[in-house]
Amino acid sequence: MTFLITFGAMLFVIAIMAVGVIFGRNAIKGSCGGGKSAAECICTEKCDKRKKYEAAQAAANQA
Repeated sequence: MTFLITFGAMLFVIAIMAVGVIFGRNAIKGSCGGGKSAAECICTEKCDKRKKYEAAQAAANQA
């Protein structure tokens, strides 16, 4: 019985996520600060953490 309840709950959660995709909700966006390349950052305006990361990378490349 516990398995069936858990399975049903998981199906419900998956169905709710699918509804979000069907209605065109934007993708979940991660932080811009932890990526290894600029291509990983999908933010429209870079956050402070990402700006510091890029400045450190530029300084390291110049040295």
